[in-house]
Amino acid sequence: MSSTITAGELTIHRIVEQEFPAFDPFDFLPSLGRECLEENRSWMEPWALDPATGKLILCFQSYIVQTPRHTVLVDSCIGNEKDRAAWPSWHLKKDDIFMRGLAALGLGVNDIDVVMCTHLHVDHVGWNTRLENGRWVPTFPRARYLFSKREYDHWIAQNEKSPIACIQDSVIPIVEAKRAEFIRSDHTLDDHVRLVPTQGHTPDHFAVLLGKGRDDVVLTGDLIHSPIQARYPEISMRADFDAQQAATTRRNFLQHHCDAGTICCTAHFPSPSRYRFAPWENGFRCEPI
Repeated sequence: MSSTITAGELTIHRIVEQEFPAFDPFDFLPSLGRECLEENRSWMEPWALDPATGKLILCFQSYIVQTPRHTVLVDSCIGNEKDRAAWPSWHLKKDDIFMRGLAALGLGVNDIDVVMCTHLHVDHVGWNTRLENGRWVPTFPRARYLFSKREYDHWIAQNEKSPIACIQDSVIPIVEAKRAEFIRSDHTLDDHVRLVPTQGHTPDHFAVLLGKGRDDVVLTGDLIHSPIQARYPEISMRADFDAQQAATTRRNFLQHHCDAGTICCTAHFPSPSRYRFAPWENGFRCEPI
């Protein structure tokens, strides 16, 4: 199955940096009960739940959106040489997976016009910067980096209380290099790309809607992490800033795009990571595209 889709004048690619059995489901989704998981094991294995380890399989990836006017990178994934001691598979990582993925699309770092971060968590900002002569500099030197002002202000305040590595090495250097553009989470980039607020996972998380005059495709960001949250939208993950708001956002989002038939490109679902959602009892099922 191709990792590229087209919608009208748009082409959407994904660059997968890592995909593996990443988290214990009960730790990652604290309100998930063991009985519930057992009831759903048959359809989750081996695609979304690894039978060998019992862990949720997650994908860590970026999306490249090519419009008639812009080449846009949505969420810059993990990055290299970052101090991530809490995440062994990310800590001081040195590989060429992301850059090879970019090159496979016929693109280089100078071809990216806009970088959008749906939120400022560690696995969505990593390639914002690269290490050059001991300094963190913008990886995409021509790009405007769009940060929600409300999201940025929240994390800067948290960083001042207690240092947050990804803010220090992947966000603040962008601002210092004068490549940041602060926006609202309902910002419109052009006729084909617009943002929609989807708060809950973080204070001002946004999703990215694609299509001219209609919603052909939506990039979900982290409003949903695992397919079991589609069947049970009220199950929130451990890092949600406001779990109740996240659950409300998730259900409303899934219902709207289920009704509209939108292609949903998820940040962390296992490959192929793009689906339409359909009703399933009191929740939704994923139908791969």
